[in-house]
Amino acid sequence: MKVYNTLSGQKEEFAPQSDEVKMYVCGVTPYDDAHIGHAMSYIVFDVIKRYLQFRGYKVKYVQNVTDIDDKIIDRAGKLGIPPTELAEKYTISYFEDMDALNIERADIYPRATEEIPKIVEVIQGLIDKGYAYPAGGSVYFRVRNDPDYGKLAHRSLDSMMAGECAVGGEEKEDPMDFALWKASKPGEPYWESPWGKGRPGWHIECSAMSLKYLGDTLDIHGGGQDLVFPHHENEIAQSESFTGVKPFVKYWLHNGLVQLGEDKMSKSLGNLITIKQALEKYSPDAMRIFILSSHYRSPLKYSEEGLEAAERGAERIARVISRDDPTGGVGEALNAEPYQKQFIEAMDDDFNTPQALAALFDLAREINQAADSGISFQDAKGVLLSLRAILGLRRRDVVIEVPTARLTITTYAPTVVTEAQLPPEIKSLVEERERLRKAKKWQEADKIRAKLDEMGIILEDTPESTIIRWKRKRQ
Repeated sequence: MKVYNTLSGQKEEFAPQSDEVKMYVCGVTPYDDAHIGHAMSYIVFDVIKRYLQFRGYKVKYVQNVTDIDDKIIDRAGKLGIPPTELAEKYTISYFEDMDALNIERADIYPRATEEIPKIVEVIQGLIDKGYAYPAGGSVYFRVRNDPDYGKLAHRSLDSMMAGECAVGGEEKEDPMDFALWKASKPGEPYWESPWGKGRPGWHIECSAMSLKYLGDTLDIHGGGQDLVFPHHENEIAQSESFTGVKPFVKYWLHNGLVQLGEDKMSKSLGNLITIKQALEKYSPDAMRIFILSSHYRSPLKYSEEGLEAAERGAERIARVISRDDPTGGVGEALNAEPYQKQFIEAMDDDFNTPQALAALFDLAREINQAADSGISFQDAKGVLLSLRAILGLRRRDVVIEVPTARLTITTYAPTVVTEAQLPPEIKSLVEERERLRKAKKWQEADKIRAKLDEMGIILEDTPESTIIRWKRKRQ
C-alpha cells in the first residue's frame, strides 16, 4: 500500500507502527447542521478505515467534537440559548447524518469540554519548556521557538507572516504566536486554570485529545485540505514541542473540498447544502458513489447531474445483487478474481476509489451477462457484496409478493415492509397495466408506466414478472 503524505508531498509506502493503526480525524464544530463538505470528509475516512480493516489491520479511530468555540458562542448568543444546548443539539444532528450515510462510528468521540484537565496539562508543559507564555489571562505559543514550523504547509515563516494567522492582541510577543488558552470575556463559558478563567484554543484541543487517546505518535491524521494551515501546522508544533517526540504523525492525509460554483462549500460562506437536504432527494448510496467517484485529494464540484448518475449506479448494483443464480452454483462459473485484484490494486494506490468503483461496476456487468447466459455467478456475487461493503454501500431491496407482480421497495436501512403499507392506487395501477399488457394494449400500458414514474415508481419487466421499484420522488 502507498499513501500520499501531505508532509512529504509524495506517495509513501504505508508502514504503521504496529498491526493496530492509530487514526485521528478532525471532527465537527456543532453549531449548525452538517453539510456535503462534511459528508465528503467523513465518507472518505470511513472508507479508508474499512479498507485498512479489510487488509488485516486493526484500527483505533478517534474523532473529536469541538463543542466550545467562537462560532458556537456567537450562534448561541444570537439564538438566546446556552452554548452547551446548541452544541448538544447539533452533535445529535451530526450523528443522525453519519448514521444515515452508513458511516461507521469512531471508537472514541472526545469532546473538548470534557478534556480540560489534559488540555491544561499540555499547555502547562509547553510553558515549562519555554514554548508558551501567559499574557493578559491568555496563553500563547511561541512560533519562532519551533524551527520546524511551516513544514506541513511547506511555507516559510515570512510567507505565513503575511497571512491571516499574523493577527492578535497587543499582549502577544510576536504576531505569529497563536492562542493556547483564551481569557474569558463577559458572558462567555469559562473554566478555571492556572492563568485565570478562560477556555482552550481550537488547535490545542486536538493535540491534547490525540495524545491522550492515541499516544505520542499517530499513524494517520486526517481532515480537509483547509485544515493544513494553520490548524494542523499548529498541532504539529504543539505536540512535538510538548512530547519531544518526532514525528507527531507518520502520514498526513487531507481530502479535497466540495465546491458549489467556484467557492468551497462552508457554513461561514453560507453556500451550503446540508446532508439532510441532500438525503431528501438522493439515497445514501448515491451520495457515497458521487463522492467516491472523485479521488479523495481532488476538489469535488457539487452537481445534481452527478448525483443523478450516482443514483442510477446505485440502482444498477442493487439490481444485480437482487438477482438469483438459477444454476444453484452448478456448472461453469464466473471468475471474479480479476475484478477483486483490480479493486485492491486501486485502493492500494492511495485509496483510488474511482478505479475501485470502476472494478465494482465492471463486476456487476459481468454478473448480469453471466446470469443471462446461464453461467453461475453465486461466488462472484459474494465478491461483489464484499467489495461493496468496503465502500460502505448497503442499499437493500425488500421483495414482497402482490397478486400480479413482485414489488421491490428500495430501502436505505434494514426496514420491514408489508403489503398493507402499499398505497392502494399503486397496486391498482400495476394490476391495470398487467391486464393491458396481457391484452397486448401496449400504448395504454405505457401510459400507466409513465404515470407511475411520475409517482416515483419504476417498473422493470422480466421474463418471470414485473419488478416494481418504489423510490422517494425527487424534488
